[in-house]
This record gives sequence, structure tokens and C-alpha cells, in this order.
Amino acid sequence: MAIVKRTPRPLTRRRVRPPQLDYPLLICAAGLLAFGFIMVASASMSIAERCCNDPFFYVIRHGFAMTLALGCGLATYFVPLERWERAGTVLFLLGILVLALVLVPGIGRSVNGATRWIPLGPLNLQPSEFVKLFAVIYVSSYLVRHATAVANQIVGFIRPMLLIGAAATLILMQPDFGTTAVMLTTVMGLLFLGGASLLPFAVLIGAVATGLVTLVIFSPYRMKRVISFLDPWQDPFNSGYQLSQALIAFGRGEWTGVGLGNGIQKQFFLPEAHTDFLVSVVGEEFGLVGIVALIGAFVFLAQRAFAISGRAEALNQRFGAHVAQGIAMWLSLQAFVNIGVNIGFLPTKGLTMPFLSYGSNSLIVGCMAVAILLRIDVTMRQLAAAAIPKPQQGVRWVRA
Repeated sequence: MAIVKRTPRPLTRRRVRPPQLDYPLLICAAGLLAFGFIMVASASMSIAERCCNDPFFYVIRHGFAMTLALGCGLATYFVPLERWERAGTVLFLLGILVLALVLVPGIGRSVNGATRWIPLGPLNLQPSEFVKLFAVIYVSSYLVRHATAVANQIVGFIRPMLLIGAAATLILMQPDFGTTAVMLTTVMGLLFLGGASLLPFAVLIGAVATGLVTLVIFSPYRMKRVISFLDPWQDPFNSGYQLSQALIAFGRGEWTGVGLGNGIQKQFFLPEAHTDFLVSVVGEEFGLVGIVALIGAFVFLAQRAFAISGRAEALNQRFGAHVAQGIAMWLSLQAFVNIGVNIGFLPTKGLTMPFLSYGSNSLIVGCMAVAILLRIDVTMRQLAAAAIPKPQQGVRWVRA
């Protein structure tokens, strides 16, 4: 019996396969963006016709903002995780600098008593939106570098909180209480998951609670908001007007809503229906079923983000794990606060609903956050595939 040499088969062109993305996460985020566009159109047409003589004024601008946000998200997806980790501190310091520029007379733009924007031609830059993302990246990179100090020393906990406190102070001066609360809560959650002990948390929570109570007591407009939140029907035509109209919208929606486009509150009564109180329009037009589905979408998005974090942790990629955790907490917390404000569970704050509310900055940052999650997921899949030994290919010898 002779031994013959079998030559390897000629190389053939392989079919190009789509990238192994977390498609459920991508579909969920895209669905929220599409639903947000529909709801902004439904909520803003009557307002735009009265103020701008063009019912599609806000729809066109929101569509442009969505296009810009998707472009920024696509560009963010191609940034390697290593660059985000190296640039974490620089990005956050840059964010603090721009927050300070907002407060400089002649640079920042004021609307309804709040100075939160920097005019950039047709767009208005809101630095506080980007600082939330930069804070997640900065604290995540800090936890990788100083994991032992954070877990065993109070100084390790205090160091990142100094920069976070500086950013929070600047945001409060705008004033933007809601963004400050979301950012601080997200950062503290990240530090807790990173191994920080409970003692500094107790001290910091006590200090923050004292500061918040002080702000409410010595700030007339915040005290007015708290009073109207506790009993909006006490003054339903003044301080409690917005919340009472939002509650009426939910009441009209009942179980299944009055139908898309058939809401009345957005037309004549509910202020800021296409921005902070868009969820009230959802409640009126889609009812309890629509609100439950919306909450379920954000729960699913957070679950996918934590699943990505778990895979990164299993591969000892701690930066990716922390960033995924931070994005999950930030987006879900902001959605919870916005819904809580709309239903009267929390005092009124100027926080947008992620992926839904009108506003280019919120859309851009939300798409960037999802793109980073997708990049973390793809990177973890590549690392896991590289760790699996591949069978050797070469010349095979067979018996003739």
C-alpha cells in the first residue's frame, strides 16, 4: 500500500459575513429612536404651527439631529476601547473646561432662566450631556488603574470624586439639578461595583443629601417645584400646571390610549410636550400598554448592557466591563427619572427621555453610548474567538 500526498484544496472566496454585533441591542436602540421620531412629530406639530407657522419645523430639525446622531454613533463605533481608556481623564477635563465656558457671559446661551448651551451656528452645544458619558469613561479608566486603592483606601475613593464634584458644581450653577443627580448616582454606582467600601458612600450620601436639602430651602424656584410636586392640584393653574396637565394626559390614555395623533393635551395645555414631557403624550396616545412597553424597552437595553459587561469581566477586560455598567446605569436611571417626573413620582427636572425627546445633544450622546456598547461587545467576541485554539491546516497524508 503506497503513501500518497494529497494536495490542499484550492482557496475559494468566502462569503462576506455581517459583523457579529449584539443585534437585539441595536434593534432596541433603533426602535426607540424611530418611536421617538414619531412621537416628536405627533407632539410638536401643533406647537410648531403656532410658534413658527410651520407644523414640520421641529420634525425637520429632529430628523437632522437624528442623522447627525447616527453619524456620530457610527464614527464612535470605530474607535478602539484602548483609545477611550487612555483618553478618559483628558476627555473629562475638557468637559469641565467647556462647562466653565458655558457660564462665561457672552458665550453661554440662556433659555427660561437656565444657561446650559453654547451656540454653534445652527446647533446649540449642551456640554452637560457629554460630561455624563465622559464621567463614565473617566471613572472606568480610573478603576482599572487604581482598583486596589479604591477597594482599600478612602483616598482612592476621594480622588475621582474631586473632579466629579467640580463638574457637578458647574452643572448646578447652570442650573441643572437633574443632570447633576444622574451623573453623581451613576458615578457612585460605578465606584460601588468597582469595590469601594460602604463607609465613604455613607459619608458622601449624607453630604449630598444635606446639600440638596440646602439648595431646595434657599432656592425659591426649587422650593416651588417641590411644593407643586407634592400637591400639584393645590395650584393647578400656576406652579402645578405642568404636572397636573401631564397627569390629565395619563388619565385620558387609560389602558390603550386614544390613538396616535389624537391626543389633546399636547395641542393646547401641556407645555414642553415634545421635550421633557414627551412620555405624557405617549401615555395619552398609547395608554398604560404603551408606557409598559417603553419601560420594557429600557429594561431590555440595560439587561443587554449588563450582559456585555459580564462577558468583558469574564475575559478580564475590566475597562469594558465598567463602561458597560456605567452606560446601563446612566441610561436606565435617566429614563426612570424622566418617567418619574411625568407621572408625579419625582419633582420636575429638565431631563430629556433618552432616544425619544427632542434635542440634538441627547440624541448624539445616546447614539454614542450605544455605539460604545456595540464596540465592547465586538471586541469581547474577538478576544473570545482568539482564545479558542484553531485546528492546524496543512498537508494531509492518506493511504492509497
